[in-house]
Amino acid sequence: MRTIFERPKTLINKPFTYCPGCHHGLAQRLIAEVIDELDIAGKTIGVGPVGCSVYIYEFFDLDFVMGAHGRAPAVATGIKRSLPDRIVFSYQGDGDIAAIGTAEIVHCANRGELITSFFINNAVFGMTGGQMAPTTLPGQKTTTSPLGRNTEVQGFPFKLGEMLARAEGSAYIARVALTNPRLIGQAKRCIKKAFLTQIEKKGFALVEILSPCPTNWGMTPPEAVQWVEEKMIPYFPLGEIKVKEDSSHAS
Repeated sequence: MRTIFERPKTLINKPFTYCPGCHHGLAQRLIAEVIDELDIAGKTIGVGPVGCSVYIYEFFDLDFVMGAHGRAPAVATGIKRSLPDRIVFSYQGDGDIAAIGTAEIVHCANRGELITSFFINNAVFGMTGGQMAPTTLPGQKTTTSPLGRNTEVQGFPFKLGEMLARAEGSAYIARVALTNPRLIGQAKRCIKKAFLTQIEKKGFALVEILSPCPTNWGMTPPEAVQWVEEKMIPYFPLGEIKVKEDSSHAS
């Protein structure tokens, strides 16, 4: 009998412990599938920071390093420069990569570091109680913006992908969502392109993944998926934001 679906070899046989309706598990499965398909597990090193994304090391059969809050791109840079033959990726939430870690990711992209970053955007600080994040939408209620985000006071949601696309060293920037099978397929193709960007030495790559957080949004999982489609995607448009075709990496 032919097997048509199974657990990726790169994933440990352990149940995910994320909240019901969270898309961290689905995002990590896609990353694992791509690593298997590219046959790079033996030379891949992941970097996790602080936040819900820190648990990634529990589910992957890979070498992992834990970085301080926001510093995963700096840690990944050190690993890649020390071990240039390895494939190095960071996996970060919006509170980590777009708040305390803004400087690290901006300069990492500008330098064109040969790493791949995955950015889970659920519009709140998930692990610490659902506080307002740089990606919280206008009018969105959180524990620290109970009346809704007021852009006159707190500014506008941070479109990190568009900003990093302006950096000379960035080679591939994409934004995806996982709310239906078609978008899941697109997301996997973008994840593979991001890894290939590193393998082909084109420059820095980042894939932003819009993800629901039903627990902190106070919604059921179906309601949260609908909210991503109706509220987040219009503000954070999906697609490839930057694709650098030149295969030569500036030194």
